[in-house]
Amino acid sequence: MNKKYTIGVDYGTQSGRAVLVEVASGKEIAMAVKEYPHGVMDQYLPDGKTKLGHDWALQHPQDYLDVLSETIPAVIRDAKIKSDDVIGIGIDFTACTILPTDKTGKPLCFYDEYKSNPHSYVKLWKHHAAQDEANKLNKIAEERGEDFLKNYGGKISSEWMIPKIWQVLDEAPDVYEKADRFMEATDWVIFQLTGKETRNSCTAGYKAMWNKQTGYPSKEFFKALDPRLENVVAEKLSTDIYPIGSKAGEITETAAALTGLSLGTAVAVGNVDAHVAVPAVGMTEAGKMLMIMGTSTCHVMLGDMEKIVPGMCGVVEDGIIPGLLGYEAGQSCVGDHFEWFVKNCVPETYMKEANDKGIDIHVLLTEKAEKLAVGESGLVALDWWNGNRSVLVDVDLTGMILGCTLQTKPEEIYRALIEATAYGTRKIIETFEKSGVPIEELFAAGGIAEKNKLMMQIYSDVTNKEIRIAASSQAPALGSAIFAAVVAGKENGGYDSIIEAAKNMGKVKKEYYTPIAKNVEVYNKIFAEYDILHDYFGRGENNVMKRLKTIKSLAK
Repeated sequence: MNKKYTIGVDYGTQSGRAVLVEVASGKEIAMAVKEYPHGVMDQYLPDGKTKLGHDWALQHPQDYLDVLSETIPAVIRDAKIKSDDVIGIGIDFTACTILPTDKTGKPLCFYDEYKSNPHSYVKLWKHHAAQDEANKLNKIAEERGEDFLKNYGGKISSEWMIPKIWQVLDEAPDVYEKADRFMEATDWVIFQLTGKETRNSCTAGYKAMWNKQTGYPSKEFFKALDPRLENVVAEKLSTDIYPIGSKAGEITETAAALTGLSLGTAVAVGNVDAHVAVPAVGMTEAGKMLMIMGTSTCHVMLGDMEKIVPGMCGVVEDGIIPGLLGYEAGQSCVGDHFEWFVKNCVPETYMKEANDKGIDIHVLLTEKAEKLAVGESGLVALDWWNGNRSVLVDVDLTGMILGCTLQTKPEEIYRALIEATAYGTRKIIETFEKSGVPIEELFAAGGIAEKNKLMMQIYSDVTNKEIRIAASSQAPALGSAIFAAVVAGKENGGYDSIIEAAKNMGKVKKEYYTPIAKNVEVYNKIFAEYDILHDYFGRGENNVMKRLKTIKSLAK
């Protein structure tokens, strides 16, 4: 009997990657990566003339199609298998990442008359220019006593769907009127593969205020936001929501020509990159948290009871694993944090040293930072270079380093930035635990978790918890491949449940990180200082960060 395979496609912030996985063992056979030709557009549109405003972050949907047309044929070719041996495909995406389309699914930015209109493009997850709309939404929802707010920790983020749609309506009403639908990018790609619109419960639940029991907020609420939004659900979204782990459809002739997959190959309902990674580490029980660490970090947890947690990004029934409550929190700036520092603050002598040694500058800084004792630098930083997602839900907050002197070295700042992200994670964990959501085990996935041993040891010391690392360097793609095996079904060589599939295909490394007692003791003292600064600058006692941001915007 021929071996059977599934493909998981993970769409990240800068690139998309496909992984071919052996269904029986979870072994990753082949991988291909495609960098987005248009990248992240935060300065200009592709015409090179249309300038984007502050806090904008756009993408081009053609890049997503290029990922399908290049990476999928590549992994099939590299593995030397037949396309008929691929029994299913699943995809995942950064979220909330949305785009406006016509009724056929054609993105509006593909039309000549809209190519120079920023609102016709994909609004990436880290597009924060809808903060005014988010602020108004939260104020009106609170005044009305809307029940849905509690499921999102008390605030809706500017990163999410409704604020982004409302921004289009406010600033480009012609684009809003032209759009037959606003779709999550993950659902749009599934539309391209199957020819059917199948909106997934994960993005709808976490990013669009949809609830399995009650649906979307009422028409009256949307009317209170703006009379033009009264029928936004019926006119621009859909009440047909498909649960995670269900089948979206099958590969069409058009999609087969695009990808090289066989006609009729099973396609899983789309998913979110962080959430889909959970089965990739074999995590299917309550009381566990997975940190997906990349440019940002997403924290996802499983629980068996619904609790209200301040600043969480959402709690959704069946949102991650069927039969359990799925919780989400996150940090908007982690890998981006370190990249900013390297690009802007590292002296030429360090760059030359790294070059002479033939190593990456991040590796050099890590090696130097590793030689420092805990607390030796005298620094503490706030990890808000891209705002705060959890637990404050405020994109107008900014970064800060305290304790610098004329003797402060780059590696000390680099380590302080690493520690700041660990403190942010501890703040999230403590908030969940105080709210009745226990976290007994920590898991981590992503390139940082796999490669940076210093960072993971710091996280273990700061949180005082053991941390287990995903065996796969492509956990989201593996997770998507696992869901693909479920929708293909046992009769076709797959599995009948996500729990069974995760047990056979998901894995963690044998090595794991344990807290070092003497480090824990010092980090407890520094975290206490972080906690004071966190509340002082983040909860309204001193809004200097926002005042400076206003001065900055007026100066441009």
